[in-house]
Amino acid sequence: MHIRTSFPYETTHDDLRIPLSDGTLLYARVWRPLTDEPVPALLEYLPYRLTDWTAPRDFQRHPWYAGHGYASVHVDVRGHGNSEGVPGDEYSVTELADGVEVVNWLAAQPWCDGKVGMFGISWGGFNSLQIAALAPEPLKAIVTVCSTDDRYDNDVHYMGGSVLAVDMHAWAATMLAFVSRPPDPRYAGEAWRDMWVERLEAVEPFIHTWLAHQTRDRYWSRSSVCEDYGALKAAVLAVGGWHDPYRDTVLRLVEHLPSDRVRGLIGPWSHQYPDRGLPPGPAIGFLQETLRWWDHWLKGEGRLPEPLLRAYVTDSHPPATLYDTLPGRWVGEPAWPSPNITTVSYGCQGAPVLVRSPMHTGIDAGRFFPFGNDADLPPDQREEDARSVCFEFPVAEATWVLGRPRVTLRLTSDVPRGQVIARVCDVAPDGSSTLVTRGVLNLSARQGRDRAVPWTPGATEDVTFELNGIGHAFPPGHRIRLAVSSAYWPWIWPQPDSAAGFTLDPAGSSLELPVRKQEVDRNVRFEEPEQAEPLGVTHGVAAGGWSPATLDEPRPERLVVRDVARGSWRLEVDPRYGGTRVYPDGLEFTEDALETYTIEETDPLSARTRSDWSIRLHRPESAWDTTVRTRSEISCEGDDFITSDEVICTEGGQVLFHRTWEKRIPRTAG
Repeated sequence: MHIRTSFPYETTHDDLRIPLSDGTLLYARVWRPLTDEPVPALLEYLPYRLTDWTAPRDFQRHPWYAGHGYASVHVDVRGHGNSEGVPGDEYSVTELADGVEVVNWLAAQPWCDGKVGMFGISWGGFNSLQIAALAPEPLKAIVTVCSTDDRYDNDVHYMGGSVLAVDMHAWAATMLAFVSRPPDPRYAGEAWRDMWVERLEAVEPFIHTWLAHQTRDRYWSRSSVCEDYGALKAAVLAVGGWHDPYRDTVLRLVEHLPSDRVRGLIGPWSHQYPDRGLPPGPAIGFLQETLRWWDHWLKGEGRLPEPLLRAYVTDSHPPATLYDTLPGRWVGEPAWPSPNITTVSYGCQGAPVLVRSPMHTGIDAGRFFPFGNDADLPPDQREEDARSVCFEFPVAEATWVLGRPRVTLRLTSDVPRGQVIARVCDVAPDGSSTLVTRGVLNLSARQGRDRAVPWTPGATEDVTFELNGIGHAFPPGHRIRLAVSSAYWPWIWPQPDSAAGFTLDPAGSSLELPVRKQEVDRNVRFEEPEQAEPLGVTHGVAAGGWSPATLDEPRPERLVVRDVARGSWRLEVDPRYGGTRVYPDGLEFTEDALETYTIEETDPLSARTRSDWSIRLHRPESAWDTTVRTRSEISCEGDDFITSDEVICTEGGQVLFHRTWEKRIPRTAG
């Protein structure tokens, strides 16, 4: 990583408030080049608190853009950070309308030349796409990283029509803690407490809304740009990683948007910006890549990066939960679907077989959102494979796969509800099994994600579904393993009838792989990563030794506990969001979370999730001391999900707010 200390322009930054038409003021930080000429503006628009939570990341890139001649702006979403108002749901109509106002406000400033770009990762990538679909005139280009065009089937809520237990739960719990954090009086002023109380009184756990929409209805389609790609008028640079759950969006965008204003980039990365150097690498000079994009679309300089899609095809590698760097090579595709790719079908062989996986199948699935932590990625899949029905295809010659595999499975089910999970693994001569990709289908969603159609007991049907996209090279002597299971906890919430499993007939079942020509594009090259000087945040123990939990030793990131007598399994996950950080302005920010997933081997109704969060924001010099503690739980009976949530907020050790929610939500599909 090269830390750049000098730029073509000297820079300055200021905090300001952007007025909206209803009188609400949004908090913003603006980095600008010191020049008398107006310049284009770049907007990052998030609920994650620009004065603390994202500040270290912001200082890596916003000053860098300013130093290259752009006004780079980060704005707190309404009801978050130090912005006024109350928080709403993800990507609400209000959030997006506010975003359009911000774009227009930036374009009207004397230091802006009237052209605006948007960028962001995850939430910021999502709303960049959605605001671009609203087509404010000044917005000419976006860079969307690790985001989705399909909020129902490629987000944190549902997968293949099934409830994503692992992140439907974890992300709802995370956001309950996040929306409950107070404004910072250093930036929000004396009104901070009134602002905080107003927010807390408006809080509603996201899980209530998400579980109330178990099929692809208007709630999801409204904020899914795949419903109308033609609405996207701005140029789109779409970026993803093979270890990020949103990478298929890149493939859909380069397929459906006009080729003269879209480019795609997929590397081996996790849910991170590709320049940060977090595992797995290799990292690239991503800021330089985006600068060329901005220069073309906002300044009329240079040309579009070529080709349409640049993707990393990873070499075969032994299973591990962490890779510093994955071996492989870059390829370029002139179109998508690509003329370099041929579909190859592998037919399954054998007699009909019962697939009845134990409920804890999936315990070695890894983290849904890998962030580069030590235990994020799936370990050796042999135990998972043993809990599945497997078909193997020897690799006689090197086989490169690029795109989305597809399975067709002939199933007979004696119950009306269930799910099927397919995994593709790379099996080495020593027997080790590396997960390559996977996919899920809720059997009631087989006729479309917008409806729930129960299976007729005893009926036989062929079901077809895609797996997540991947770039992977299988070497000669290895085997391609297709593993099929009827459970995948805690990723997928089990259906009440799923313990019965289903019968799979190999005669009507196959795996289709998108096999690519073994040619490397030597013109696909990247510079070394570079960033601006870091903010100077230190990590350690807060003043007074405060910690959210007393631990005799560091807690494991992922701990699996098996009760042999009861036949139960418990997965404990420490998401490692950041611990204690001390900021240059004196703020001490400490957070801790623990997610717990439990299930019994034979009982789908035993599934339970729990998440506990503790957050402290403290300024020792002013004696400002606040805490947020939350608890979120989900269980399920045959016909209902049962949710329980609690928020406790304190100021100076005194309880300021305490509320619990208990809710039953009918299980209609997921």
